[in-house]
Amino acid sequence: MHKYLFLSAFFIIASCKNTSTTTSEDVKDKTETAVDNTDTDLSDISTKDFREFKVLDSKNLTKSEIWENVSPKMDDFTEADYNRLKAMVIEKDIPTLQKLRSENKFTYEELVKFYLYRIRKYDRENDKSLNSVIAVNPNVIAEAQQKDREFLNRKRKHKIFGMPILLKDNINASGMATTAGALALKNNTTEDAFIVEQLKEQGALILGKANLSEWAYFFCGDCPSGYSAIGGQTLNPYGRRVFDTGGSSSGSGASVAANFAVAAIGSETSGSILSPSSQNSVVGLKPTIGLVSRSGIVPISSTLDTAGPMTKFVVDNAIVLDAMFGEDESDSKTIYSIWDRNFYDKDLMNASLEGKRFGAPKRLMENKLYVDALDVLKSKGAEIVEIDEESLGLPNFIRLLNVDMKRDLPAYLENYANKDLGFKDVDDIMAFNLQDSLNAMPYGQRLFEGISADMGDDDFLEKIRDTLYRNGKLYFDKPLQSLKLDGFLSINNFHAGFAAVAEYPAITVPMGYDEDGEPKGLTFISIRLREKQLLEWAYVYEQASKARKAPTLF
Repeated sequence: MHKYLFLSAFFIIASCKNTSTTTSEDVKDKTETAVDNTDTDLSDISTKDFREFKVLDSKNLTKSEIWENVSPKMDDFTEADYNRLKAMVIEKDIPTLQKLRSENKFTYEELVKFYLYRIRKYDRENDKSLNSVIAVNPNVIAEAQQKDREFLNRKRKHKIFGMPILLKDNINASGMATTAGALALKNNTTEDAFIVEQLKEQGALILGKANLSEWAYFFCGDCPSGYSAIGGQTLNPYGRRVFDTGGSSSGSGASVAANFAVAAIGSETSGSILSPSSQNSVVGLKPTIGLVSRSGIVPISSTLDTAGPMTKFVVDNAIVLDAMFGEDESDSKTIYSIWDRNFYDKDLMNASLEGKRFGAPKRLMENKLYVDALDVLKSKGAEIVEIDEESLGLPNFIRLLNVDMKRDLPAYLENYANKDLGFKDVDDIMAFNLQDSLNAMPYGQRLFEGISADMGDDDFLEKIRDTLYRNGKLYFDKPLQSLKLDGFLSINNFHAGFAAVAEYPAITVPMGYDEDGEPKGLTFISIRLREKQLLEWAYVYEQASKARKAPTLF
């Protein structure tokens, strides 16, 4: 399906919350009528071709609020310091940055201050603003100073050590609120999520929080990608107010593209890493569900959610994934870790496509960038097999999300959110929003209303899960097995829904820009736990194509 397909006919989600005389039978009838046609995936809803926005700059957060605790700590970092470091930092990968640090070209503290200075200079309240960063870590400079001390004592243990990382603002991190972009969660201060603990254990520095489509887009349904009440409207660095940012990890994609951090962490239910990565010309990996923990991340669906790395380069993606993965016994889908650290980027430079067979859907052959990408793969020894896609759907996909979130959000609020918030469920959040609808929900809250109205029970949820899982697996497994293929080639997030329900990993890597200059990504999909192979294939393509260009605005 085209990513700009409008789906209003599919999503007339009924709500009975405003009518006191509505009975439970009325709710059941309305829900069944409203969601009969929810046979599409979230990535089609969350990516829309907006040009005019109701809100650009946030009405609930100012630039001065973001910087009030950090700017005083940056008085010793000047424009001259920024310009001295610029050529060494902009568009450089992690191995290069670590080499320069080893040569004492800069310290980790200076690297952090460089990114902070750049974010403050460009990101908000000027003619280049992207509104991509929602918060900065007030402790990150002191933490970088500690990393410099550890570096001098030869305590660096992972390639991510000392690297400044942004987190999508649905991921819990100490020292900053975790808002999911929602006004209701503005004061949701928490402890670190499990993946943040993992990153810190390997020495990463948490630079701040990235803006996102509010509630990972499963909230409004009629709003542009990248909008949140807290963060305002995220804009695309390749075309502000021209190109869609993709969603819902919009700020993660835009901030990485604009060189506001070494890397960012996004999250995906269906397309929320792949879409903004391709739209912002960065590398985005959606892992096998369970490879990285979901504990302490504001949920949509415990069935489908996962976090994943978003970076400018494939090697950085491998390094960040390597620092994130790990078994989390509190996560129902956690995968026992059989790999040691430094697994995912090991021998990446020796990767080869010789003898690899990839399935390419025939209907995508009209896309010139895609055909050119296939030629690059062929030149590196890959065999491309044109395929007809399986005629399968995604029945009740949105109902799966409805019923999961109706259960999973209360579990997050009880176990991982700030205890003083006072919210228990979706209905509480909707009631809060109605108190100040212009600031809290200028585009409405239609998808939340659908969650509230959905009366699906546990048996129905299990049937949905089984059907979607079978369809997703069959969609990929049949051609992969019958044609002896190693992987499946897509564009952007076009097959994100099927990868989501199959719980299969996918990686998108920049493949160029269309005639209007809009970024596009080549997406590799394969079977469970083939992240290392995906990274290798993407790396070979990236190095051969050299397709990515930095946004000229920055």
